[in-house]
Amino acid sequence: MDSTQLLGYIGALIVGLVLGLIGGGGSILTVPLLVYLLGYNPVIATAYSLFVVGTSSMVGTYQKYKEGLVDFKTGLAFSFPSFVAVYLSRRYLVPGIPDTILNFGDYTLTKEMSIMIFFAIIMFLASFSMIKNGNNTNKVSNPQPYYKTFIQGLIIGTVTGIIGAGGGFLYVPALVVWANIPMKKAVGTSLIIVTINSLIGFIGDIQTLEIEWFFLLCFTLISIIGIILGVFISKFISGKKLKKSFGFFVLIMAVYIMYKELK
Repeated sequence: MDSTQLLGYIGALIVGLVLGLIGGGGSILTVPLLVYLLGYNPVIATAYSLFVVGTSSMVGTYQKYKEGLVDFKTGLAFSFPSFVAVYLSRRYLVPGIPDTILNFGDYTLTKEMSIMIFFAIIMFLASFSMIKNGNNTNKVSNPQPYYKTFIQGLIIGTVTGIIGAGGGFLYVPALVVWANIPMKKAVGTSLIIVTINSLIGFIGDIQTLEIEWFFLLCFTLISIIGIILGVFISKFISGKKLKKSFGFFVLIMAVYIMYKELK
């Protein structure tokens, strides 16, 4: 094992830790890790991210359930429109994007570049949401009508399908604000949505991509160890402060991805 692979597996452990601590953000680390450190194509990286984050989140859901921090009814209500959108995005939308999107003089915008730039834009938005909600995570409102949840699920599912994310960084604030769920329970409930979205999205990828199973399973196993540790550590750390800190980290990562893709 060379130093790059070792760093990759250390990154896998951190991915799991983040998922266990804040219920989202795993894909925000996984995709750049696979693309920039391990050299995977962004389309492959987003597919692998779905499997890693989905499998790790399934373990995290069980851990949170044992603590009574999972609302299955609300989680499944958000999941249905989302996983439909994620599957369709991975099965048809992503494969249908042309390899070359735009030629402007000597500049060529490729499919891989556009996916990473879109990923960075979503990271910018997510970081501001985490930083802002870090100050007001206790504010809740009455649950919204289900038709609004359905539409929001479709939109978030499509976005997360394109960028290979489970969507936890989007669903945690949504569950707090729209579903009137306390922050710690929102973290646990978001893991159900992340699990279903990610694994069903990955099923769409199996039909269009060649999967390197040995690497993927090793990476995922280490992430699972990380999420078990993360869930344990979360008992002793303020979720509000942690979420805000991670928001600043995500902002830095978004700037880095933009720099790498546009330089």
